[in-house]
Amino acid sequence: MAQWFTREISDTGRLRLFCFFVAFIAAFAFIRFSVRMIRRQARWWPGNVAPGGQHVHHVVFGLVFMCVGGVGGLAITEDSSGWAAASAALFGIGMALVLDEFALVLHLKDVYWSEQGRLSVEVVFITVALCGLLLLGLRPLGVDDLFQGGDNSSGDLWNVAAVLLFDLGLSVIALLKGKIWTGLIGLFIGVLALVGAIRLARPNSLWARRRYAPGSRKERRAQIRERRYRQPLERLGTTLGDLVAGRPSKS
Repeated sequence: MAQWFTREISDTGRLRLFCFFVAFIAAFAFIRFSVRMIRRQARWWPGNVAPGGQHVHHVVFGLVFMCVGGVGGLAITEDSSGWAAASAALFGIGMALVLDEFALVLHLKDVYWSEQGRLSVEVVFITVALCGLLLLGLRPLGVDDLFQGGDNSSGDLWNVAAVLLFDLGLSVIALLKGKIWTGLIGLFIGVLALVGAIRLARPNSLWARRRYAPGSRKERRAQIRERRYRQPLERLGTTLGDLVAGRPSKS
């Protein structure tokens, strides 16, 4: 195990990313456990931080951790040092606390346990997926593979730029079609972006509203696919999210 960690993480320059990733997941798991205990009013759990009766949301602590970890990471030049790992972990903790209240920041009101609060969990899951791909060695748009072995001539650079713009365009089209996971992961795995770009858009997406006329064949097909495929997947994702993060309040 130690040899694998050295070979795949330390020697490849991904130690800080690994520490960030582990700390992010651990901090998210802890804060969700904490808020669920507070919601249950468990007597043995400390409860909210409320000096003088003012409830301090954990996004505030997350911002502080991100500032300290981010500035500390910039000041440390040795990637494999313990301080570099600690600053990356601190940044990961802070980012988990901030994204766990992403919906609160977006709406500027406490929607943590409402249906709108599910957005925070979705953002966290997407972040975990993208960071996991980075940790596996994948890079957005395959930048490392495109530049590897090139002589950096003017012609090669233009070819690389054309490929990058093409791949990026496919991901943007997938996102405009309402396929968030496909578009974002497609930045790392180009074939997913291609599939998302050529398939029908989701009915309520910006692409569908602009390009599918009301009552058209494409709109009807998109609605059928939404009911047949997308909605069952969304229900499964919602169930898993509620299992991890807690079910929103009904009121």
